[in-house]
Amino acid sequence: MDPLGARSQFVEVQTLSTWERQTDPEGEKEEYNDSLVSQQAFLSPFPYREDINRKIVLYNGDVALLNCTAIVNTSNETLTDKNPISESIHTYAGPELRDEMLKLKGCRTGEAKMTKGFNLAARFIIHTVGPKYKTKYRTAAENSLYNCYRNVMQLAREQAMASVAVCVVSTTRRGYPLEDATHIAFRTVRRFLENYGESIETVVFAVTDMEEPTYRKLLPLYYPRSEEEERASLPLIPADIGNSEGEPVVPERQIRIAEKPGCLEVDSEAETLDSDLGQVGTHAFSRMEGDVDKQRKLILQGQLSDATMQKQHQRNYNRWLCRARAEDLSDIAALKALYQTGVDMCGRTVMVLVGRNIPVTLIDMEKALLYFIHVMDHITVKEYVMVYFHTLTGEHNHLDSEFLKKLHEIVDTKFKNNLRAFYFVHPSFRSKVSTWFFTTFSVSGMKQKVHHVETLQQLFTCILPEQIDIPPFVLEYDARQCDAIR
Repeated sequence: MDPLGARSQFVEVQTLSTWERQTDPEGEKEEYNDSLVSQQAFLSPFPYREDINRKIVLYNGDVALLNCTAIVNTSNETLTDKNPISESIHTYAGPELRDEMLKLKGCRTGEAKMTKGFNLAARFIIHTVGPKYKTKYRTAAENSLYNCYRNVMQLAREQAMASVAVCVVSTTRRGYPLEDATHIAFRTVRRFLENYGESIETVVFAVTDMEEPTYRKLLPLYYPRSEEEERASLPLIPADIGNSEGEPVVPERQIRIAEKPGCLEVDSEAETLDSDLGQVGTHAFSRMEGDVDKQRKLILQGQLSDATMQKQHQRNYNRWLCRARAEDLSDIAALKALYQTGVDMCGRTVMVLVGRNIPVTLIDMEKALLYFIHVMDHITVKEYVMVYFHTLTGEHNHLDSEFLKKLHEIVDTKFKNNLRAFYFVHPSFRSKVSTWFFTTFSVSGMKQKVHHVETLQQLFTCILPEQIDIPPFVLEYDARQCDAIR
């Protein structure tokens, strides 16, 4: 007990500022463009929810000092790990905690077990064991880490806890990349609060100085504090956001189960065997397609049918898409070279590509290709147009024809079929010649879709000014060009 009049070392959760009220540190505040955020765009899977944000607290400090219903302890399978978080909890809780933990007889990876808080301000301690991370077993690690956070939240709900403080479960010793782990933590807690969080009043994310920048950077993606922040964060949300519970989804392991598979509906009697097999799966084994390597050899020899070649192409694209969803592409997203804006005169989605923002010689172009697939996959399911600003680009911004040809060969047919127009803004003579050669000799079906646009006024005859977010340097350049003509 604290001496009379002495200040308690424990921190009252009620005194901490909620995420809703927190502001970014000086100099890190994100600038939002009014014309961009005001447009109708693809809806965020994590929309602005003031009621959820009021429950979230980001706390930089020792989780053992928090006065809340429960705190989380991260440990190993024998519950004897000597990481900084565990050691601090044991120090403040006293020797009774160690005796109590012996009765638990360990804890398996992904599980959560509970003890009293003893001398802590918190009434309970929830112990969980994070996975050891190895790239080879990434999927298993993701599932185990999801289970850690999910089981912690489930225990909190079952025990009618009002508040729970969650430390970073994936310790440095276990090798889990902090940013990857943070994505899983945030989306799992968010989904749980959406679906089952009525009784939980506060969730505290307790971090250290080293962890805080990552947490502060990623929190707006899952807990946007305004509709503007929701819109600005949308391009940075990973493609792999799990299912409705936040649980990682492995496409190869998904099984489609038809309702009453033994019964045929009246309307389905005329369906072919092909459509029935479509219920089973798309991989080679489920469709009994035979030797895949042999088929690839036949492709090289030009002996496969168009239908089979199309299946091979789709399979290859799906592999690229899975990679795009799995990799961290935040460095490419930060370039702001590709983004969605409003709609054109025909109501089709407008995608913008800013050439000047692509430092071809400085970035990993394969990651750029993956990011393009990541962003565009859901856009291309319906008709769309692209606007490419060639304005003030240099040699280091120009995409070579081999890269463009590779991109064209990889992307799904929906990319090509649903692209209705490609507006090439402020082209140079050299770029016009290059485009003509590329669309004439390298790819088919693109030439008639490319439109060279000399001024923004020409572009505005197809897309209204309020429906497209144009970089300031493009507006300035176009104004100078128009003045020079006059």
